[in-house]
Amino acid sequence: MPGTHDLSRRGLLAAGGAAGLGALLAACGGNGGARATTSGGWSFTDDRGQKATAKSRPKRVVAYVGTAAALHDFGVGDQLVGVFGPTKLKDGRPDPLAGSLDVNKVTIIGNAYGEFNIEKYAALHPDLLVTEMFQPPNLWFVPDDSKNKILPLAPSIGFTDSHVSLPQPIQRHEQLAAALGADLKAAPVTAAKARFDQAVESVRAAAKANPGIKVLAASGSPDLFYVSDPRVYADLSYFQSLGVDMIVPNKVTGGFFENLSWENADKYPADIILLDNRTAALQPKDLTAKPSWSKLPAVKAGQITPWLSEARFSYAGCAPVLEAFAKAVRDAKKVS
Repeated sequence: MPGTHDLSRRGLLAAGGAAGLGALLAACGGNGGARATTSGGWSFTDDRGQKATAKSRPKRVVAYVGTAAALHDFGVGDQLVGVFGPTKLKDGRPDPLAGSLDVNKVTIIGNAYGEFNIEKYAALHPDLLVTEMFQPPNLWFVPDDSKNKILPLAPSIGFTDSHVSLPQPIQRHEQLAAALGADLKAAPVTAAKARFDQAVESVRAAAKANPGIKVLAASGSPDLFYVSDPRVYADLSYFQSLGVDMIVPNKVTGGFFENLSWENADKYPADIILLDNRTAALQPKDLTAKPSWSKLPAVKAGQITPWLSEARFSYAGCAPVLEAFAKAVRDAKKVS
C-alpha cells in the first residue's frame, strides 16, 4: 500500500474505540434506518446519518462491486444493474471482490480506482448508489473530482467499514437488503448465517486450543511491506475479540498500516501471516525474489494464509474466510 496518506487506501486497498452496533441502531432507528415502502415512500439512513429517500423502493441500484456482492448474498437480484470497482480480471474472470455476483449481468461503469463513467452511470437511470466508507464520510471509489456530478443523479448510501467490528457492517448490509425487498428468511440466507455462526465459534475454539500464536496481517508491494493495524479493520478486530493474538504495529501512518522497507520486514515476529490476496497486491510467488520475505519464520513454515483485506460483508462472504482462518490458527506451529 503506497506510502502517502492519500494513497494508503487508493494503492493496494484501491486496486485490489468503535461505536457499538446498539448505538448505531439507536441513532438510525430500530430497523437500521430503513422504512418500509408505504404511501409515504421509501427511506434508509446510512452511516453518515444521511437519509436516502425515494417515492418507492429502488428498482435500479448501482453499487461498489464488493457492496453489490454482499447485497446479492442477501438476496438482492435484478435490482443490481451496475457496479464500479475491481470487477473483472484481465482475463475476463470475476475479481475475487465480486463474490458470487454474475459480473456479466451488470453494467461495469469503472473497473479500477478513479474510473467512474458518469455517462454510463446516468444512462442506467439509477435509483440508488451504494458503497463503503473506509475514511468516512468519503464514499469508496466515488472519485473526489467528479462526485459533485455523480451524487446529484441518485440518492446515495455509505457504510462504515473501519473502526467497527465485523458483525456491524454485515448487519448493515443485511438491513439494506431487507429494505430493498430481499427475503432474509430464504434458505440460502439462513444457511449462510448458521455457517457464519459456526465459523465464529471455530475461530474462538482454535485460538483457545492453540494459545500464543501470533498473527500478522500484511500486504506486499515492490518497495514496501505494509503491516496492517488490526484495530482498524472490521475482520481483524473481530479476530482479536475472539481471542486471536493479532500483532499491532507501533508506527501506523495514514490510519491503516505501518510501512516497512523490505529490509525491515522482520520487525514483527509472527507465526502466521495473513497476506492480502487482492489482485493489486504481490502474492507469495511474486515475493520469492525478496530475500527478506523468504527468511521470515512464517514463510519458512508455510504458514501463509490468503487475506481479502476488503471483506465481503455478508454471512456467505465471511463464513469461508473464518473457517480458513480457524484452520490456520488451529494447525499453526509456534515459529516466532
